[in-house]
Amino acid sequence: MRRDTFLKSLAALAAAGALPNAAWASANIKMMIPANPGGGWDGTGRALGDALRDAGVASSVTFENKGGAAGAIGLAQFFNASKGDPNALMVMGAVMLGGIITGKPPVSITQVTPVARLTTEYNVFVLPAESPLKTMKDVVEQLKKDPGSVKWGGGSRGSTEHIAAAQIAQAVGVPAAKINYVPFRGGGEAVAAILGGNVTVGGSGYSEFQPYIESGKMRAIAVTSGKRLDGINVPTLKEQGIDVEIGNWRGVYGAAGITPAQRDALVAMVVKATQSKSWAEAVKKNNWTPALLTGKAFEEFVDRDFSSLRATMVRAGMV
Repeated sequence: MRRDTFLKSLAALAAAGALPNAAWASANIKMMIPANPGGGWDGTGRALGDALRDAGVASSVTFENKGGAAGAIGLAQFFNASKGDPNALMVMGAVMLGGIITGKPPVSITQVTPVARLTTEYNVFVLPAESPLKTMKDVVEQLKKDPGSVKWGGGSRGSTEHIAAAQIAQAVGVPAAKINYVPFRGGGEAVAAILGGNVTVGGSGYSEFQPYIESGKMRAIAVTSGKRLDGINVPTLKEQGIDVEIGNWRGVYGAAGITPAQRDALVAMVVKATQSKSWAEAVKKNNWTPALLTGKAFEEFVDRDFSSLRATMVRAGMV
């Protein structure tokens, strides 16, 4: 039997739940996380690695963090170092698309292989506990008085929190081009800046700030979801009269140059991983919204989101 035919058979059996774990157990997955430790991509990648092992579809998962330029540096390394490798995965998401639009890097997401969208996470905006500002209303009032005095801290340029900050400004009558946005290479850097009072407002996925919100070191003032998140008593922007809603989805890609059968095999492995106990626990712990979408459907979603995101960023004066 040809290798491609064999891989297709494995993928079909795995999707149907009829494949013994031993058939996958020898897979040694290499996971590129194109961000510094401590952020949402890092958490997603490591949770997926645990789930791949828990589901019995990988015997080992190794991780490499390579942050910078909204994931473009890690993307370029992944593209160049992993060509044709059927056991290579890279975490990515909406933030990477924004970075590609603003940065125009030499390697684009279209040069690697879409596997699956995994989750959507809504952003939360926070203030340092000692901030003289107490609410989003206070932030908006200061923004209207002096846009440059409000320093927004978050992920790299083009991230969902960057776009959300621009949309908030537009919604309250402040030109988006006047926002003072400070990008960080990873969630750990953003946390340090917020706790140190080096930015006025911080934005990120709720899971990244949750320990600091619960300990009282940060004050959560708004979430970017359409309705309040389950178990989280933080008002939405819409509740506060700001018509902005935006989510931050995350997913995984495979290497450039793999065959359709090899992509199908990766899809099957990831799907099986998302059915594991450890993945369910990670989703609950991090307040992620499951958003599984695979293969061709995922590829088409990314194309649509890229076009929509670019249009939004043009309107906001970000490109």
